[in-house]
Amino acid sequence: MQVLKAKILLIYTGGTIGMVKDSDTGALKAFDFKKLLKNIPELKLLDCEIDTVSFKEPIDSSNMSLQHWKKLATIIEEHYSDFDGFVVLHGSDTMSYSASALSFMLENLGKPVIFTGSQLPIGDLRTDAKENLITAIQIASLQEKGKSVIQEVCLYFEYKLYRGNRTTKISAEHFNAFTSPNFPELAESGVHLKVNKDILLKKTGNKKLKVNKTFDDNVIIVKLFPGMNREVLSAIFNIQGLKGIVLETYGSGNAPSEDWFVEEIEKAIKKNICVINVTQCSGGSVTMGQYETSTQLKNIGVISGHNITTEAAVTKLMYLLGQKIATDVFKTIFETSLRGEMY
Repeated sequence: MQVLKAKILLIYTGGTIGMVKDSDTGALKAFDFKKLLKNIPELKLLDCEIDTVSFKEPIDSSNMSLQHWKKLATIIEEHYSDFDGFVVLHGSDTMSYSASALSFMLENLGKPVIFTGSQLPIGDLRTDAKENLITAIQIASLQEKGKSVIQEVCLYFEYKLYRGNRTTKISAEHFNAFTSPNFPELAESGVHLKVNKDILLKKTGNKKLKVNKTFDDNVIIVKLFPGMNREVLSAIFNIQGLKGIVLETYGSGNAPSEDWFVEEIEKAIKKNICVINVTQCSGGSVTMGQYETSTQLKNIGVISGHNITTEAAVTKLMYLLGQKIATDVFKTIFETSLRGEMY
């Protein structure tokens, strides 16, 4: 009985990984992904079929927007039944935001969507692009009993596969550019590819893929710092049309206990602006009420982000606001893990 090869769709959005250096001028130019197998012959050794599609106008990931996320989700939606997995080539600067956003957009996902990229162009002598690309495709093609081993949105970089909505970029200089501060890696690539199957998300039931493209981007991230004054904070909180705030607080969710600060937060909440408390620490969790400096936030209805990353918090906020969740249950739903983004 012939075993069919996994079919993988490679989606190029832009970024360093898709650049090659002109041997004559030294200038970087966009890679022609139609010539992928010719330029990376190692891909022929993979036991899968690879097809490619590219954004009509590839972008630097610094220009990534809600519209680009929708375009990416649409590509996956349109090709979902024809492929066994998807590898998204993306600039590293905003990759964690995009991976988080897609995790909320793609509901009932039963196939892998793996983001990857590189710190050096694919044509560079010391590039990390080839390893990242080859292993991401290999992981996306993993199957057991006719089903994909990976059934969630992930991010692969420098020998490690992470849950996409658990990642954050930590370095612009090193190849290990990403980390997952509050959740272990899903797989590690070495001499052998080791998959931590116990912590993988698994699709339950026979529900079809649902693509949620209605996001509300009337949100803002506010990072607290000593010396912040009332006038500035009030001006931010009174932005016309503002619906959600991700508040990056200190430590385990602590903030100034001064009356004016609490009053400004409370006024925002009374205007039905959702305020999410996330820690600005690289790791750890928000535990409101552990210290006096967070008890008041809890009492006035600030929503706990627990151990969610800022990237996942802001995209989850956009997603839930777009779903028109009723005010009286919004807090409960946000504080519930939807795609493995928090515990």
